Amino acid sequence: MAEKPDSRDPFHHIFGHSDSASPSGAPGSKRELSRRERREAAERAEAEREASSGTRAAEEAAQHAREDEERAAAAAEIRARSERENEAVRARVNEKQSASARAGEGSQRQSADEGVHREDRSRRAQADERRARAEAEAEAAAAEQAAPVSARVAATHGSLPNVTPTDHESPHRPDADTGTGRGDRTAHRNDPSVSAAATTSAAKTASEPEAGDSSDITKRHDPSDAEWLRVITGAVDTTPGDEPAAGGPGAATSSRSDRRRSTHLEYDQHEKKSRKGLIAGIVIVVVLALIVGGGVYAWNAIVPGITSIFATNEPDDYEGSGSGEVLVTIISGDNGSDIAKTLKDEGVIASQDAFYQLLLAQADPPVFQPGTYALAKKMSARSALDALQDPASKQANGFVIPEGTAMKDAFDLISSGTGVSVDDLNAAAADTASFGLPAEAKTLEGFLFPATYEFEPNTSAHDILKRLVDRMYQALDKAGVAPENRWNTVVLAALVQREAGLRDDYPKVARVFLNRSDPALWPSGLLQSDATVAYGTGNTHLVTTTDAERADANNPYNTYVHPGMVVGPISNPGDIAIDAAVHPADGSWLYFVTWNLETGETVFSNTLDEHEAGVRKWQQWMKDNPDYGG
Repeated sequence: MAEKPDSRDPFHHIFGHSDSASPSGAPGSKRELSRRERREAAERAEAEREASSGTRAAEEAAQHAREDEERAAAAAEIRARSERENEAVRARVNEKQSASARAGEGSQRQSADEGVHREDRSRRAQADERRARAEAEAEAAAAEQAAPVSARVAATHGSLPNVTPTDHESPHRPDADTGTGRGDRTAHRNDPSVSAAATTSAAKTASEPEAGDSSDITKRHDPSDAEWLRVITGAVDTTPGDEPAAGGPGAATSSRSDRRRSTHLEYDQHEKKSRKGLIAGIVIVVVLALIVGGGVYAWNAIVPGITSIFATNEPDDYEGSGSGEVLVTIISGDNGSDIAKTLKDEGVIASQDAFYQLLLAQADPPVFQPGTYALAKKMSARSALDALQDPASKQANGFVIPEGTAMKDAFDLISSGTGVSVDDLNAAAADTASFGLPAEAKTLEGFLFPATYEFEPNTSAHDILKRLVDRMYQALDKAGVAPENRWNTVVLAALVQREAGLRDDYPKVARVFLNRSDPALWPSGLLQSDATVAYGTGNTHLVTTTDAERADANNPYNTYVHPGMVVGPISNPGDIAIDAAVHPADGSWLYFVTWNLETGETVFSNTLDEHEAGVRKWQQWMKDNPDYGG
């Protein structure tokens, strides 16, 4: 009974029944025939596959040649377009630079240059982007062209399932290249059993396109407008099904194409790197130019603002010698900080620190004289310091009252220094109550403290005198004199100031007048001071008197006639005389005479005989110095 044909036998349609179903009873011959026919069929299939591989290799070589030509042409076109665009950009840049140079200097030229550079960079970037997209599109187009070939080869191989040996099926041919069929050709190159008909049939089969494939790989692929649009926009389409499936029949065939395409891509990448290197160099030059131009612009625009910010760390100061005029008064005892504050308050300098730091920077600390100085508004600290050191800047609006000066002589000095008339001074001095004098005081005599004074112009007479009186009160307070003792202290101090010569003699002179005021030591109580007599006669600048003047009882200041302490101050005492009145020396002296009027040397004695000896010494000195006016 005949068996059914084995459906698993791929060659059943050639050989008929299987060996086990031989009706002739000669299974050996039937089996042998089947084996030979199977081998021949396999050889024919192998020959067809080799012919197909040879044809496919030739077609791939031709295709790659065409692809190379197309890529070269596309690259040349891209380079030509890039050169034309670069030339146009350079022409526009040169034209705008020339226009900017003619337009002028400053910020307008800088702005134009920056605009040109920005446009240049933008156009170069656009050109580079178009070039890169075009190259990517050319590569994608080449891949699209190569894909159908692999698909057709896969279709051809698909008619011969399980014929192509694989590495694990053919361990006896380890060097076989399954991707190209090179190993198979080596195995069968000299086998006469491979017929030419099979080769011809395989070539014919490989050369025919599969059904439904309208692509013609023998024609040059010229990019259409739509494809150029895709190159520019980057919209590269890949038709589904063009690429062989991984692991499918076409996978081994497409690997060689991929390797060739990779080789060309490496070459193209080398060219692109060269072009990118040139572009990068141009970009670097442009960027450096922008950095330099931007740096100059930033320096001009930003640095002044930064300088103005950090300049606050330095003291504010004006420049130059200023303008206008302002009178500044330096008071005795002012230090550098006080003077700096005065200058700032008067608008002479911009800040106290600028002037004070300048003082500290001087090798020799400057000495300021009290007085009024004519300066200007908004002077630099250096100019203000120079003006204060210039004697020509000092204004004659001050005066000096020496110790022992009488009031009327002091008024003359005040009037001369300030321009205030003596009449105005006398009128102001008549209102003694406005100065806070003791009740015994009838005038300002004795209460005008001797010192150097400076006043601003147009200061009133009353304000001038009030300042001198207040200064006397400060001296009395400093000496520890209570307000109720101010009168007696000033009267004695004024007498000592006129009679004493040397500093060390002041306390002794004060003691002599106090001893004569004591009835137990001096019964007559007469002070017998020539200075008091001279003051009463109006000769306030003298200490000598005549016999007639000493005998004049009408003179209330004549201490030769009127016993006890003098009726009032005969001068304006200073600190030394005040201290002597407060702290007289201890002693029993009743007489003294200054025998040397130039040096102030004085002889103190307890008896009349000692005193007369001193008087004779003084008379002799007067004869020896006839020109002495005292």
